Amino acid sequence: MQLSIISPVYKGEHMVVELVSRLKNVLTQITEDYEIILVEDCGPDQSWKQINEVCKTEPKVKGVKLSRNFGQHYAITCGLQLAKGEWVVVMDCDLQDQPEEIPNLIEKANEGYDLVFAQRIQRQDSFLKGLSSRMFYRFFSYLTDTYQDETIANFGIYNKKVIESVLSMNDSIRYFPTMVQWVGFNSSKLPVEHSSRSEGKSSYTFSALMKLAFNNIVSFSDKPLRLLIKFGFVVSVLSFLAGIWYFFQFLSGKISVLGFTSIIITITFLSGIIILTLGLVGVYVGKSFEQSKGRPIFIIDQQLNFDE
Repeated sequence: MQLSIISPVYKGEHMVVELVSRLKNVLTQITEDYEIILVEDCGPDQSWKQINEVCKTEPKVKGVKLSRNFGQHYAITCGLQLAKGEWVVVMDCDLQDQPEEIPNLIEKANEGYDLVFAQRIQRQDSFLKGLSSRMFYRFFSYLTDTYQDETIANFGIYNKKVIESVLSMNDSIRYFPTMVQWVGFNSSKLPVEHSSRSEGKSSYTFSALMKLAFNNIVSFSDKPLRLLIKFGFVVSVLSFLAGIWYFFQFLSGKISVLGFTSIIITITFLSGIIILTLGLVGVYVGKSFEQSKGRPIFIIDQQLNFDE
């Protein structure tokens, strides 16, 4: 079995050595034909230095340094493009995704599945991290009309044809779990043990998760626009009914002078709706403009051990 392990690295200087060590112990029991691709996403620490040192003594470890911080899912895409394995495992570098679960994922895949998602039944995250993550997935699910399982992230094993299909998607906005689910194929889930972070804390704050959700909603769905159409229709119907009511009130002599307050409230309310609608349409136009530029979604600065 030709196996590629891809791990995006950001603020992982204290975890790289242990990650590689544990991966090596696991993978040598499975196959000698493996590679470990560490994609350093230009973090503020010494992660690249650690990767450099590891690559000097471990020829099967391959290092990639991006030219700037592009984001986790762009780093994953970079690793996917460079991977040569028949099967690809994607996992985070923080060791919450445990290398020791890889044999179980492979065993499940051998039952005839093209991809197996690692399902984190009992997540070892803080209360706030867990709450923000659940809100993210529910918000994302609702506005994309898709089912997003909050127990599933990047960790899993994927057949080469699945990876090729993901790479064929030319979306400038990347979110690996959704893209993998979108391409289809015969999939399964496997409950795995989720570990607590050994170092540091997650770089995904609540605001970062909401930004990620918004960008991917715009990329994967037009539901926000459809919701605005429905909202506009409801406002129009209510305004029409209110107009009829005021007309009969006027005919019955109950209204002699039209109210200044009601006019101002109506104008400001509808103006806000119009501005909101134009803003959302502008976001979609802007994202389409970004896509039309055809810029690379990541740029590689340095590579190590790829000539081996």
